[in-house]
Amino acid sequence: MSHQAGTGKYEQMLTKCRNLPPIPTAVAHPCEESALAGAIEAANMGLIVPILVGPRNKIEATAASAGLDISKYRIVDTPHSHASAAKSVELLREAQAELLMKGSLHTDELMSAVVSREGGLRTARRISHVFIMDVPTYHKVLFVTDGAINIAPTLEDKADICQNAIDLIMVLGLRKPKVAILSAVETVSSKMPATIDAAALCKMAERGQITGALLDGPLAFDNAISRQAAETKGIHSLVAGDPDILLAPDLEAGNILAKQLTFLANADSAGLVLGARVPIILTSRADSVRSRIASCGVAMLAAHARRAQP
Repeated sequence: MSHQAGTGKYEQMLTKCRNLPPIPTAVAHPCEESALAGAIEAANMGLIVPILVGPRNKIEATAASAGLDISKYRIVDTPHSHASAAKSVELLREAQAELLMKGSLHTDELMSAVVSREGGLRTARRISHVFIMDVPTYHKVLFVTDGAINIAPTLEDKADICQNAIDLIMVLGLRKPKVAILSAVETVSSKMPATIDAAALCKMAERGQITGALLDGPLAFDNAISRQAAETKGIHSLVAGDPDILLAPDLEAGNILAKQLTFLANADSAGLVLGARVPIILTSRADSVRSRIASCGVAMLAAHARRAQP
């Protein structure tokens, strides 16, 4: 368990899961101990009903060496990881599963099956990743996006990345989340295109092109997180000091931000991919048990919200 287990931010978020039935989940290629254990732990907590997709002999050998009981779970036998990814996506398209969970295959191998034009899980929305972070020095759960999928997002991509994160937070029961659009400075300058994107995103929100949230930017990280820092700079912002979502200018910035919060600020980070037809649980081998459970819990809530939509 993580050093942060006592803070309770994830636990508060996950109390909603307690009275909900578990969601059938295709687990793509769980052929390493951490991947298989993550799925079984989430099952034992009543979050998911795993369908284990991969070479049966490898999955059974992994379970035996890890001391995991998988006797009550369905195994869909495939020859290799590429087939595991394709078969998992097929189970989702056939509505045999409602969530997708990454096992021990490479993320890009899983995602190429997800975004495949033939039989993938694309929607009109850009697919994006969100880190769901419990940072000890911050007063609520923080959502950082996109630090894993979109390398150099255009303005239109950023609008989708932003809307994906807003929609997820609203599923978790938060009304009017606050979005800080990050840059290195808080003034708009043509020399720094991220500042122009930030200003445009705020105007898009005013015009209803991004809905459900309060946006502000460009904001440097200090002004986003600290109201005092913002006031010192003369920035009057309802978002400063209280954002729910940090929208990074590009993948490097988002990735470095999330990882420095994890490794320097002792944060736990769960991860989800949004914008496909179903939420995708992307955990890394370095994740704590608590992070894995949080990823599954948030995905489960998103899946129940989809069920409730007409």
